[in-house]
Amino acid sequence: MRCPFCQFPDNRVLESRSAESGHSVRRRRECLRCGRRFTTYERIEFVPVVVLKKSGERESFDRSKLLRGIVTACEKTGLAHSKLEGIVDEIEAELQQRSAREVSSTEIGELVLKHLQGLNEVAYIRFASVHRQFKGIRDFIETLNHLQSSSEQSDVTMLSPNEDTSSELDPSATATEPEEELETSSMSHS
Repeated sequence: MRCPFCQFPDNRVLESRSAESGHSVRRRRECLRCGRRFTTYERIEFVPVVVLKKSGERESFDRSKLLRGIVTACEKTGLAHSKLEGIVDEIEAELQQRSAREVSSTEIGELVLKHLQGLNEVAYIRFASVHRQFKGIRDFIETLNHLQSSSEQSDVTMLSPNEDTSSELDPSATATEPEEELETSSMSHS
């Protein structure tokens, strides 16, 4: 690191501390020739990721654009903004770890859908309708069926092989519950 005052290449670090919420390191240095002090910042260099759009255009990955799309899909779902930013962080980190510097917008959209699938079904359908460019109700139905079947598969895998489900199948074990439900639901409507 050259001194900004006399251009001498040798200096010593007086102190180092975390800066910018842990995203960089701030170092106070002193030139070994002129004795003047200066500050440097050390940051992680991210190699830019290029997004190949459906139209064939290329543009730099823009995390704010991705976040806007996710926020729009998640409107009025009650999901915390920090959770949505976390999704963008995870996707951006995954893209940075890849050796390929180019990624298709379709691939990014599928990564978002993978995160939304277990998080919120309404947000998933909203995002899928834009990302996959639904043409009609049939596209919605196909996506809903896929979502339901994958949800059922995950429910089945959550049951352990030794789990006793006999009480769920035994009608005498739950004979009083449906009647109680009827009573409470009829009271709430009156």
